[in-house]
Amino acid sequence: MSASEDSPASRHQSPPEPCPAEPIPGSLRSCPPEPIPGSLRSCPPEPIPGSLRSCPPVIGVTTYRQQARSGVWDVPASFLPGVYIEGVTLAGGIASLLPPQPVDAGIAARVLDGLDGLILTGGKDIDPAAYGHEPHPATEEPARDRDAWEFALLDGALRRRMPVLGICRGAQMLNVALRGTLHQHLPDVIGHSGHRHGDAVFATSTVRVVEGSRLGGLLGASLQAKCYHHQAIDRVGEGLVVSATDGDGVIEAVEMPGPEFVVAVQWHPEETLDDLRLFSGVVEAARDYMTGRVSS
Repeated sequence: MSASEDSPASRHQSPPEPCPAEPIPGSLRSCPPEPIPGSLRSCPPEPIPGSLRSCPPVIGVTTYRQQARSGVWDVPASFLPGVYIEGVTLAGGIASLLPPQPVDAGIAARVLDGLDGLILTGGKDIDPAAYGHEPHPATEEPARDRDAWEFALLDGALRRRMPVLGICRGAQMLNVALRGTLHQHLPDVIGHSGHRHGDAVFATSTVRVVEGSRLGGLLGASLQAKCYHHQAIDRVGEGLVVSATDGDGVIEAVEMPGPEFVVAVQWHPEETLDDLRLFSGVVEAARDYMTGRVSS
């Protein structure tokens, strides 16, 4: 299943410029129909026996873009906490960072051509206008460039049936892209701020996983999850089902039923890398996607 034509993702797009039917020889902008011999995209569909990491899948990981300090520099920067990258690489994938930038459907397609899976990471609150709400006083000023970038990538990934893992904001992004809504300030709903302590201190929440869900197959019946969020899923997006909740009834995970790997969790699995099951799940799904694409 894919995002609808008039989803928030589609509203941020303009018609792509197709590659020429016949590439200009030697042109950098040419689009070769076949992988270049020796390139990563020419990996054989089957791993070489005995090779530990033969042709690992490439996982696109979205990033922040905001003011950042490093040494003497204090500049606008694209960055991501290293634990996300470690999660992908420890699970056997190659992490490819995807910083926010101007985007349309054609640009998103070009980026996705080089990926086997997509992870939408945590970060700022999504613009409430994307789901038809006025901003709550506690809602952060949105990063609209990042919203547009991720809506476009997600829309393209769903159309391709590419594996997707959403983390925290990423779960909310998936839900909004599929016409769902958010609680903009969770303490107003459940009466406490236990899901986000503040000052970069993660809370721990007991998550109950729905039996028979894809998430249940990965994680079992329950787990202790690290969380840091003041927003959460309200109305569930079209085509999604709830696959985990917590003791307050907060939706902690959603997924798309069917053969494709589309899973999104409200917590932060990158903060507990002694448990790689979610990262391994998306990496293995991306490996299958890569194998099918190379062999087709």
